[in-house]
Amino acid sequence: MSKPLSTEWPVLDFSAMQETVETMHQWLQIIGKIRLKTMPWQNHSWHTTLYLSPVGYSTQAICFDGGIFEIELDFIHHQLHIKSSNAETQHIALKTMSVADFYKALFEKLAALRINVKIHGSPNEMEPAIPFSSNTAISTYDPEAANLLWKAMLKSNGVFNKFRSDFIGKSSPVHLFWGAFDLAVTRFSGRPAPLHQGGVPNMPLDVMQEAYSHEVSSAGFWPGSKDSPVPVFYAYAYPGNEAYAKQKVLPEQAFYSPEMGEFFLKYEDVQSASDPEKTLMDFLQTTYEAAANTSNWDRDALEK
Repeated sequence: MSKPLSTEWPVLDFSAMQETVETMHQWLQIIGKIRLKTMPWQNHSWHTTLYLSPVGYSTQAICFDGGIFEIELDFIHHQLHIKSSNAETQHIALKTMSVADFYKALFEKLAALRINVKIHGSPNEMEPAIPFSSNTAISTYDPEAANLLWKAMLKSNGVFNKFRSDFIGKSSPVHLFWGAFDLAVTRFSGRPAPLHQGGVPNMPLDVMQEAYSHEVSSAGFWPGSKDSPVPVFYAYAYPGNEAYAKQKVLPEQAFYSPEMGEFFLKYEDVQSASDPEKTLMDFLQTTYEAAANTSNWDRDALEK
């Protein structure tokens, strides 16, 4: 009998998992771009996102050539699975290997399933944007680090979905954006927003402007990066305003970053809390209220 999944929030040490996070980010970009090319367009690029699964991250079902396929990263058995309604499942062992080798292996498996897809072969939202097929510099895969990060997102996913259920206006699913490698959920006021000015590395301006075509209050979890080596929860409003930045939010460890224009709460402050779920829910709720109140959202019409 397999060991049951722990109900505790895992400790994340970014210094120990940094190289694995960088590798996983590249892999997710490749998988996400396959979903991007094979799914019909949805507003705000929701057709491109990935999702938490019982074992890892998944594209969920993708309609293709009269059938359905799904790509799933499994962080329990450390396998990539390509499931197809038209053929037997293909597998790739997840281990230390270059981005170039992963890219080659994945498209060979897709070809074996007669899933012929062409993607833009370089990453978005990161610098430098080394083409996947020639990226041999990034390769580390630590199974334990990958598993712990997935478990942290799994716990976050549960709270995000509960938070989402209290809003009856337009809301995104809880989904994983592979561009920045963040798990996010977004609420909308229903009103149009000013044109976004862009500025995200290797991201087309028209994509950013469509993503932020309407007013939002967004929150999520981000595992950190080399330049910002701390896993955090974040929340922001678009368009933001000075009043939003001055709002009091919970818990007391949460803070506003003028440089980023967002509220942040360190993952470790949630993980180490006596009630992590309540601590995170307080952050999600109070940052949403900060956005809705300072932007005059019609809360009576948007909330239960």
